[in-house]
Amino acid sequence: MAYTIAVIPGDGTGPEVVDEGLKVLRAVAEKEKIQLDFHFYDLGGERYLKTGEILPESVLEELRKVQAIFLGAIGHPQVKSGILEQGILLRLRFTLDQYINLRPVKLYPGVETPLKDKGPEHINFVIIRENTEGLYTGAGGFLKKGTADEVAVQESINTRKGVERCLRYAFELCLKRNHELKLTLAGKTNVLNYASDLWARTFEEVAKEYPRVKTDYTHVDALCMWMIKNPEWFDVIVTDNLFGDIITDLGAMIQGGLGIAAGGNINPDPGGVSMFEPMGGSAPKYTGKNMINPMAAIAACQMMLDYFGEKKAAQRVEKAVAQVLEKHLKSMAAGEMGYTTREVGDLVVKYL
Repeated sequence: MAYTIAVIPGDGTGPEVVDEGLKVLRAVAEKEKIQLDFHFYDLGGERYLKTGEILPESVLEELRKVQAIFLGAIGHPQVKSGILEQGILLRLRFTLDQYINLRPVKLYPGVETPLKDKGPEHINFVIIRENTEGLYTGAGGFLKKGTADEVAVQESINTRKGVERCLRYAFELCLKRNHELKLTLAGKTNVLNYASDLWARTFEEVAKEYPRVKTDYTHVDALCMWMIKNPEWFDVIVTDNLFGDIITDLGAMIQGGLGIAAGGNINPDPGGVSMFEPMGGSAPKYTGKNMINPMAAIAACQMMLDYFGEKKAAQRVEKAVAQVLEKHLKSMAAGEMGYTTREVGDLVVKYL
């Protein structure tokens, strides 16, 4: 099978971790006889500073035609926060209708978690975050901006269609995982009377079509507490855009840190274009030092292979990653792994 992949190395250490992800992708593709065609794009801070361009329409049209996007990192110290994130990340998610943010939270043997008395048998769940609605739509505005009477309004937009398709994806994934067959909805029905109520009502209605799946509900603040105290309670968690953004970072920490946390921005529809990325930022202070951890980028490539349906290739990558984590890396932190960025990529290739 042949796949066309757009590669956006991005800013800071993004190109370094992308190089290692591509190294692993090319190696496993050769072993599994998969044809990969990479198209590279220089989107990010450097291009913006030189040309003023963020995401040209011509590039966006090209990205509509690929099977997937592999993103390194977005964020430049000389560019005001929000310009690149909104202009590239959010625009891609919204324009390509990547309405699912998929975040596996899995602790591998040999990786330290800050949770006392918890191990790999306790931390293995998935967070599904609605990715194109909620507070991230940009709806709202200012009144009397810059004065003592300033008013700022930020609106959360939730549609029945958007909520239902996210919930259906969550139920289907729960069946596909075939783990605990348990789906937890996280919301705030005691305060957010409209948005969370829509989620809760739709959740109950859709649940009737999935009798094999056990369902429960928790307020999102309580969820944060239980993720720390009893992460083994969870199988699949589904929530809205803002809550998902918060709890996925918490999930990253309990699985060992951003060095191993990968995510997918998924359009599950036929012909949809999905985007895979490490969760960590551009980490500009480590740029060019060959010391950043590339495991999250490699894990993002494993997710991409799984999304393509290349299960054997995805399993090979995950097994190789697990062996390197257990047998070699001293830490997930940059500069403390015991190996350079490129050496970690080489080790994963060795274990394929």
